[in-house]
Formats: sequence, C-alpha cells, structure tokens
Amino acid sequence: MGSNEYKVLMIDDDEVIAQATAEYFNMFDVKTAYVTSYDDAVAFLDKNLVSLLLLDINLGDKSGFDLCRKVRENYDMPILFISARTSDDDVLIALNIGGDDYIKKPYTLSILLAKVKTILTRYEKARENAASVPASCDPTEIGGNIRLDTNTHKLVVGGEAVPLKAMEYKMLLYLLENRGRVVTKDELLARVWGDEYIGEGTLAVHIRHLREKMEKDPKNPEFIKTVWGVGYMIEENAG
Repeated sequence: MGSNEYKVLMIDDDEVIAQATAEYFNMFDVKTAYVTSYDDAVAFLDKNLVSLLLLDINLGDKSGFDLCRKVRENYDMPILFISARTSDDDVLIALNIGGDDYIKKPYTLSILLAKVKTILTRYEKARENAASVPASCDPTEIGGNIRLDTNTHKLVVGGEAVPLKAMEYKMLLYLLENRGRVVTKDELLARVWGDEYIGEGTLAVHIRHLREKMEKDPKNPEFIKTVWGVGYMIEENAG
C-alpha cells in the first residue's frame, strides 16, 4: 500500500474519539487516518486514496449528510455513518443518501474493526471480480427494456445507463443468477453482504433503491418481488 493509500478515513469532530479509533485500527494493520471537519475531509480525499469512510453526522457547522452527498458525486467507497443520534429518521436519511450502514455511538472498537474488515474484504473482492469480467460478457437481460450491464456495472433502462452502488449491483446480479426461486433474506445477507452485523432494514432500503431505479411503479414491482416473511425473487418471466 502506497504512502497516500488508506484503508479507512475517520471523520468526526470529536478529536479524542477520532484519534482513538484511528490508533486502534492502525494497531491491527488497518491503515487509518482521521480528520475533524468537512473541509479537511474534502481536502484529504482529494490528495489520498481511501477505501472506506467512517463518518459522523455532526461536523461542527456542517453536516455529515452533506459530506456524504458530495462524496457520492465522485467516489464509490463504502460509507459507514457513526453517530450518537439514534432516531429512525437519521438512519433512513443516512441510508437514502448513499450510506452503507449506520452505527450508533457508543461503539465497541473491536466490533467496529471486525465490521470494517469484513466490508473492506467484500468490496475488494467485488472490485477483483469486476476486473476479471471478460470484455465480451453480454449484459444480463431482466425484462422489457431493462438489462444489467456486467461490463459497466450499470442498469440500462430504455437505452439509458443508470448508475448502481456496488452493493445494489451485487444484489441484483445475485437475484438474476437465482431467478425463478426465492432468495431468503438470510441468504442475501450471507452470500452477498457477507456481514453478520447488517440488519434486514439495511437490506430492505437497498431493495427499495433498486426498485426505484428499474420499476415503473416501485410500490407494485414487476421484477423484484417480495415473498413476505421469506425474501425476494425475480421470476423467470419477469417483465
């Protein structure tokens, strides 16, 4: 790993917490830096390569939500919100604007490190798999005028490319690879997320985001069907 490459950037206006978390991660060979403001985070990302963000909501006079939106304009790394704010509204906002998970303070450093390592491993494997896809690989037909392009990892709807987050792509590809059968929530969490700490709420938010990008009426989906109490499926003759 080069001198300007970091596995984790911790962004928290509480310097004691930020420094302690970064030092703990570095003890276990997860190269981590920390900053304490919105502007410092933007400057750091401009000059360094970062694999994952740990992002607090409260950043002094600016918001972690605003920073997340800005980061998502240019980067696709996992973003884990960390906050003492525990309302469902904050959690939903964080996930809806591009956060991959929401961790409530106070957290246990060892558990946070385990989660981060799992997510880093998952995303690194996804990048390796993407790089190994043959150039001749055909897009995956979903139905109607919708297909999944496995070269660009984008959804193509009516001839227009729709960007997908890395986890949205992996979920949709897995459902397509198993079309015609119900994929349970536990199976998705184990085989796609590979993370025992992710909850069903996070899974449901990502499914909703997929539907919003590919369904004419996301509340009455044609493609990704919910099998209540079990999981999700794409039927053989979907669309």
